[in-house]
Amino acid sequence: MIQLSARRVFTGEKLLENKRVFIDQGKIVQIVDEPLGNAFQYDCLAPAFFDTHINGGEQHYFTQAIDARALDDIETASRHTGTGYVLPALITSSHENILKGLDVLREYKSQRPNSAILGLHLEGPYLNPKKRGAHLLKYVRKPNDREIDEILERGADLIKIWTVAAELFSESQIQKIQKSGIQLSLGHSDATFEEANQAFGLGIRLVTHLYNAMSGLHHRKPGIVGATFLNEEVWAPIIPDGKHVHYGAVKAAFQAKPNRLFIISDALFLGRTKQNFQWEEFDAQLIDGEYVNSEGNLAGSAISVFEGLKNMVSEVNVPLKTAVEMATSRPAEALGLGAAIGYMAPGFPARFSAFDEELKACELIDLT
Repeated sequence: MIQLSARRVFTGEKLLENKRVFIDQGKIVQIVDEPLGNAFQYDCLAPAFFDTHINGGEQHYFTQAIDARALDDIETASRHTGTGYVLPALITSSHENILKGLDVLREYKSQRPNSAILGLHLEGPYLNPKKRGAHLLKYVRKPNDREIDEILERGADLIKIWTVAAELFSESQIQKIQKSGIQLSLGHSDATFEEANQAFGLGIRLVTHLYNAMSGLHHRKPGIVGATFLNEEVWAPIIPDGKHVHYGAVKAAFQAKPNRLFIISDALFLGRTKQNFQWEEFDAQLIDGEYVNSEGNLAGSAISVFEGLKNMVSEVNVPLKTAVEMATSRPAEALGLGAAIGYMAPGFPARFSAFDEELKACELIDLT
């Protein structure tokens, strides 16, 4: 029996003080009171952070490399920042590249059943060219039934999120993907307010990086942002780096969706060691802490989930308990994984993010 003690335990829904956590065979057995006079091992203990949108590790970019080395880099770099669960993004590229990515991920997970990588975030390729952002125009295309069927056959069980411009899809195409168990996300889309509400009416309950690469909120054209604010059931991941989204807009989003906003990194690379990147015509340079391509578009962030959490507390004035939930239980619930991860309670995995009260450092504790 392994024991950990912490001054503050964030369960994913509650904040507990002065607790000892008992662990057996990789799972939490019980959480009990710890006498105040005892020394605590950790200031703060929480369920392992979950990043549902990350593109690369410290050096390798999955869509470019499509190999186990890139996946291991993403997993290792994420663990080093205190994140215990991730969905690598495979962005808009050729059909062959997407199928290869699914095959590589399946092999990777078969060899590492305890991996932090839970599945894939397929971002594209069926996006609106007007909102493609840094995605390569030559690979952006309209939904293709044959391609969709092949993707579902090859990896429906691996794809946890599929970002689409829903206004380009037929209702039957959307329903086909949903029946496979994949969570569709509305993103890189120029959908009108009415089209966004139609997509939500079909059961889409997620948007991709709120505000970025989507039709914005205008007083005569509320767009996807307006529809998201008004639909209580839609989850809204956001990149809280102060660059992709102004902190004032993050505050507005939090007021509009206090219970459905959560943190993603959308990191192109973690660690800020990779200064320049080139994949075909996709290029990026690290400038003032952000990755920008030669067209002047943001090409992914450089923050970790923990940095996003810190920013939510310091810049958006979100309570720490809430910020932790935005990095743990909320993304788990958004993907229907709340019964397996995202909480500290008996039966849940003994994989934790530990950090100090000043939010200066974070580490991953994996006892699974």
